[in-house]
Amino acid sequence: MDTTKIKKGLGRGLSSLIGETKKEINTSKISISDIIRNKYQPRRIFDQENLDELTNSIKQRGIIQPIIVRQSNQDQSKYEIIAGERRWLAAQKAGLHDVPVVITEADDLKSLEFAIVENVQRHDLNAVEEAQGYQRLIDDFSYDQEKVAKFIGKSRSYIANCLRLLTLSENILKLIENKKLTPGHAKILVGLDNADFVANKILEKNLSVRQSENLVKIFKIKKQSYQNKKNINIQELESAITNKIGLNVQIKNKKNNTGSIIFEYKDVDQLNKIIEIIKSNY
Repeated sequence: MDTTKIKKGLGRGLSSLIGETKKEINTSKISISDIIRNKYQPRRIFDQENLDELTNSIKQRGIIQPIIVRQSNQDQSKYEIIAGERRWLAAQKAGLHDVPVVITEADDLKSLEFAIVENVQRHDLNAVEEAQGYQRLIDDFSYDQEKVAKFIGKSRSYIANCLRLLTLSENILKLIENKKLTPGHAKILVGLDNADFVANKILEKNLSVRQSENLVKIFKIKKQSYQNKKNINIQELESAITNKIGLNVQIKNKKNNTGSIIFEYKDVDQLNKIIEIIKSNY
């Protein structure tokens, strides 16, 4: 596929995307055991209650909408799901032996596009899964934010804000995935040095998005007040070190010129970076 000629995927829908494939489309029934998961499926969490409801529906009426599959690259006897993994899971729970499928030809890029379009159209992805799907288009298929925006039919700022969520810690991302924090809360936390602390306060006090915004404002006022009191030379030194190593640094200097230097890290890779810098210089 020529990725420079991307149309709005969500505006066209799945049927239009299927129509772009080169191979003639075949509709048939195949065994559930011959179907495997889509390795590019952005959705990782399936609501159990909704899955049970779909299972009951399939028991009564069968599968109305076929599952879209392609032949597996790893095992030619298997078919990989492009769209319809939830229907496949529910069919297994319902005890079906075979399911209706649309067999089509799709490369890895097209497979990921199918999966993203279906899930975004149905609002099935949580904010983290959606962002990770867009990031995979960028990392694995050389999309930029503009191309992602055009394909999804969203503004570039929408895509940028989605991707910014991935800068949050694993702990916060899990809270979003488990719906303990809303995307609105997450947007407030992006860019905060004390994001995990604030996230815990939001949960502890059951704060709304507006209340969380007010809490963050209080922290920013306190931080600004602290910075204003800090010696200008210390501030410049902090900035110089931060710019050099790419990590936030705080220098606490007392009147007798004793104190401490604090290096902030958000993951093991950043911690290892600090250790390597110290080892290589001392």
